[in-house]
Amino acid sequence: MDGEIMFNTAYNGSKRFTQWNVDHANATGFGAAADDYVERGIDLNEQLIRNKPATFLMKVSGDAMIDAGIFSGDIVIVDRSVKAVNGKIVIAILNGEMLIRRLEKTFNKTRLIPETGKLSPIDIDLSAADFSIWGVVTYCIHAV
Repeated sequence: MDGEIMFNTAYNGSKRFTQWNVDHANATGFGAAADDYVERGIDLNEQLIRNKPATFLMKVSGDAMIDAGIFSGDIVIVDRSVKAVNGKIVIAILNGEMLIRRLEKTFNKTRLIPETGKLSPIDIDLSAADFSIWGVVTYCIHAV
């Protein structure tokens, strides 16, 4: 196969990649003192996603969580394997509508609390409502 160029298109991630794998020119002189401490780049999948098969990215629409720092157009990372406990921000499905709210659970009441003064909390009647927690928000990504 002399003269043929072979391409490997399978992406294997960046876990085994280090800065030392980058091709460089042979230069004269001394290297920078910080070169001994160079690490590989940051992989956001490794940093932000704990359980890949149960994690989804969703785009937020609406202003229900602006006081929590989640704005319309932001992307939230939702993990379906995280237990929805009191105080967590969740993606809930209530009567077919998907909502992002803070979960408030007491021994006899479940509520969805918005983080804005424009909306009021939603009391959930578990016997009458079609209600489920779809996942727990773990991170929010937005432009600055």
